[in-house]
Amino acid sequence: MVAARGVSRRSFLFAGVAAGRLLAEGQKGAAFPSDSQRYHDPATELEVYRLTKPDYSSTMTAYYNRGIARNSGWMLFCCDRSGTPQGFHLDLKTGDTKQLTQADGLDASSLTLLPDNRSFCYFAGRSLYMANLSSLRERELYQIADGWERCQGMSVGPDGTHATFAERRGDTSRLRMVSLAQGAARTVMEAPFAMSDPIPRPMRAQILYRQADEALWLVNSDGTQNHKLKLAAGRVGPANWAPDGKTVLYLNFPEDAKQLNTIRESTPDTNTEKLVGKTSQFVHFGFNRDTSVFVGASRNGGSPTVLLFLRVTRREFTICEHKASAPETVAPVFSPDSQRVYFQSDRHGKPAIYCMHVEKLVEKTESN
Repeated sequence: MVAARGVSRRSFLFAGVAAGRLLAEGQKGAAFPSDSQRYHDPATELEVYRLTKPDYSSTMTAYYNRGIARNSGWMLFCCDRSGTPQGFHLDLKTGDTKQLTQADGLDASSLTLLPDNRSFCYFAGRSLYMANLSSLRERELYQIADGWERCQGMSVGPDGTHATFAERRGDTSRLRMVSLAQGAARTVMEAPFAMSDPIPRPMRAQILYRQADEALWLVNSDGTQNHKLKLAAGRVGPANWAPDGKTVLYLNFPEDAKQLNTIRESTPDTNTEKLVGKTSQFVHFGFNRDTSVFVGASRNGGSPTVLLFLRVTRREFTICEHKASAPETVAPVFSPDSQRVYFQSDRHGKPAIYCMHVEKLVEKTESN
């Protein structure tokens, strides 16, 4: 009888520990050990690090949002390991992760760090939230009014004062800005089409936004001087401001599928546009801080790779395979110091985040 009571008590204690672990799963603040695995790329023999398990979906922030801390030490990303998409912190040195949110209907593409690296913003359902990284306390800033739906994309400007996004009702959309301090909202301007992916311009009070894959528009933050940018003929791929805010770098997809996709550069202040270089069918891309090196994901079915493109020589170097089922989701980016490349792929199962060290190939840049 004594032994039986001992076994029962021990079983009860183990059951309590297991219940505690289950309770931690899916809760804000829950910590998880590293899932990182290293392998040699079959095409190049270079080392690739898979930072998250392909048993659950992990995705990076939108390519134009801040997803990596200024010191390149950690990453904000979205993961559904707890059952629903939530914001997570990934330590890029140890591989450890921590759940940051516990929200219903979190939009992974809306996650973005604020410039001070102490807070982040996101949309969940119809509400915009700002959360503190230390306390994990969130504050609702804004709720979309009845009759309106949010368009794709949300970003926070370089000064960290406002969130910018678009809302749609019927065939009309409006560009909105919400103060992160008071939550006050205002309409910048309206358009007779669905605006998307608004990106505030560095060093200027202007906002870049998309008209699907047809055009890029630029408007002052007070709603004046709204105009279409001069671009090359063809469809408009991913586009983003150069860090100094002087130019917009974008991918151009020619109507003739036999032609090569190109990296191009538009200078709004002079209304000029030029070719940066032809690519091996980049479908998504990123660039380092001084835009001297680009990283792209190829849609070439025979060579689904991630490549570096040097502006000065217009030469490409393959660094690894991505083998993603949808190459446009690979969305490669540089770390702020240009010493790492991060991308996502479902090559091993569900979408996971990958990393490559490129310090031997790309010069270090200032990260602020």
